[in-house]
Amino acid sequence: MRTIPHRSVAVRALAVTALAAVSLLPAGPATAAPDTAAACTPAQVVANGGFESGTSPWTQSSTSVITSRSGETAHGGTTYAWLDGTGGTHTDTLSQSVTIPSGCSTATLSFWLHIDTAETTSSTAYDRLTAKIGGTTLATYSNLDRNTGYVKKTLDVSSFAGQTVTLAFTGTEDSSLQTSFVLDDVALDTSDGTIPPADSTRTPAAPSYTVSLSSNTAGTVWTGHESATFTNASSTALSEVYLRLWDNYHGTCDATPIAVTNVSGGTAGSLSVGCTALQVTLPTPLPQGQSATIGFDLGITVPSGADRFGHDGAFSFIGNALPVLAVKDGSGWHLDPYTNNGESFYSLAADFKVTLDHPSALLVPATGTSVDTPGSSGRTVTTATASKVRDFAWAAGPFSKISGTSSAGTAINVYSVSGISSSDAQSMLSTAKTAVDAHAGRFGAYPYGELDAVIDNNYWFGGMEYPGFVLDLVSTTALTHEIGHQWWYGIVGDDEYNSPWLDEAFTDYSTDLALGKTGTNCWNSVSWASSAERITNSMAYWDAHSSRYSTVVYGYGKCALHDLRRLVGDTAMTKLLKDYAGSHWYGVSTTAEFKAAAQAATTTDLTSFWSTHRIDG
Repeated sequence: MRTIPHRSVAVRALAVTALAAVSLLPAGPATAAPDTAAACTPAQVVANGGFESGTSPWTQSSTSVITSRSGETAHGGTTYAWLDGTGGTHTDTLSQSVTIPSGCSTATLSFWLHIDTAETTSSTAYDRLTAKIGGTTLATYSNLDRNTGYVKKTLDVSSFAGQTVTLAFTGTEDSSLQTSFVLDDVALDTSDGTIPPADSTRTPAAPSYTVSLSSNTAGTVWTGHESATFTNASSTALSEVYLRLWDNYHGTCDATPIAVTNVSGGTAGSLSVGCTALQVTLPTPLPQGQSATIGFDLGITVPSGADRFGHDGAFSFIGNALPVLAVKDGSGWHLDPYTNNGESFYSLAADFKVTLDHPSALLVPATGTSVDTPGSSGRTVTTATASKVRDFAWAAGPFSKISGTSSAGTAINVYSVSGISSSDAQSMLSTAKTAVDAHAGRFGAYPYGELDAVIDNNYWFGGMEYPGFVLDLVSTTALTHEIGHQWWYGIVGDDEYNSPWLDEAFTDYSTDLALGKTGTNCWNSVSWASSAERITNSMAYWDAHSSRYSTVVYGYGKCALHDLRRLVGDTAMTKLLKDYAGSHWYGVSTTAEFKAAAQAATTTDLTSFWSTHRIDG
């Protein structure tokens, strides 16, 4: 949701990209003739992928590959596959025969991989793990891909439909310094390419967070307690939850800026996914419809830097710092890595009550509606409450503050760092008033009470949005964009890592409308970099092609929506988006659902439109 092209930041090895596999079930036998292929019944075709049922049907090079011995840990259960790790010249193999049905259009191999190594090089792959299917090498990993905890790997094997092939993992070690390749929860899912409906199965549902924190004098260190109450919406009992500690991306696993300790209501596991995910095992599996609460002590240390989590001199910006519950749906747990190009912050609408005890010299704008009360000597307690928001953010510093109310009645506060002129602050207040009313008129009334905009021209990015709270430069376009995100991501949620276009393209389109831009002929400038480039690609793709992210997702994405408006007509497009927002209010949007809604809004067959504009899903 950063609004302008920005520097490309390398994705650290600890945050290896993970694509969510669609988990759905097989069709007829692999021997079915191509012209008589049965309709797809999605299935998972790897047997004993978690290694919890002995060793069959796996073939292993030694009896120690599938193991539960100490030294490594399972991703789930107690057993896993441990290849290599000897510190000498060695090869381990693990394989099984699988049949990929011909009736399904999509086949996805996924597995969880942990790599630890004693190698110290940052440039030479001495030890390797290869994943093969049949005679084809799908991927190779090495000591250079070391990671803390497990990372999910996902590989497309659709081209092997209708074949019985050997799935094989081979680990090779050179003569010195061990590398361990640890595998668990191997799956090969087949499907017809449809996306499962998800709102009713996303869990943990209806989260409620209660937080009490106290800051140091500068507002850069916060300590206290957080609790999270949630309900299991799934028909499958919930045995664990995951907390996302997103801002640990900004530190190291040896010195994490977000520290969770003294967990109650469950047992904390080890950090994974670059130390941004913490598993909490519940005391007993939580049945459908039942609720539970976990609590923990929380420490937050804000690093230096004018970032969405950082401090610019005396001014701290604290986005994504509160741990929130990860989402589990038909694809399993969403434990995607942090991305600095865009967002990974897939979360469900939740209630927050956050109490922030801080020096009175610091103003503390925050998500939700805030009330200040006197604290101990020289301190103020800011209590912020917010309903149905996906995240909570705040700032702290000696800001200059001006306030106003939009024509439709939304309270707006603009907080400026030193160096922002009063005229620029007034301009941003005027922009915010106009923008919030323009978006509300098109998509539905702004529901979050007040809106805080924190202005600093030192941000290296264009802007960043949180519910009821945005960070921005002095820029009419950028601020209009970030306020548009209150609808596209805030109210109408999405899986930001796997479907970034659903908030960025929609918000840029909304920004154009609010600023009176029609996007005339903008699709004429489209030039694809490769056949793999799609508006609907995930952040895993864009992190690997970062120079194209803004051009395609923001630019081509909004142009596609302008083209759709011209195709179906202004009136139909206006009604489509307002109705779509209403039907997904506080829910989660998917590409498939939007495409279905768009098709229902017109008698024109949109099949070729989606293909031309490279909108898949």
